[in-house]
Amino acid sequence: MQTAVVNIKVEPIIKKKAQKVVEELGLSLSGVINGYLHHLVRTKAVHFSLSEEPSEYMMQSLKEAEDDIKAGRVSPPFDNAKDAIAWLRNPKAKYANKIRQKV
Repeated sequence: MQTAVVNIKVEPIIKKKAQKVVEELGLSLSGVINGYLHHLVRTKAVHFSLSEEPSEYMMQSLKEAEDDIKAGRVSPPFDNAKDAIAWLRNPKAKYANKIRQKV
């Protein structure tokens, strides 16, 4: 089988992580890329999986947001801009209690 060399630029850390993953699977990075190219030619489609684990920062941000909602430290939903502006000028107005009643 003849082969051709394909040079690509990849971030070094991504290359190292990818090599670790394919080695754990018992494959080579070259073999995985070659298989992907075969799949691309056969299907004429590009597929990516976005199943990613949330980072610690994301998890902490979500927890803080939940705590803010429970404590009523969020703006309520508004039906119109006039009510939103009124609430911004006076957050303790009647609109500020809407969200607290729902939680």
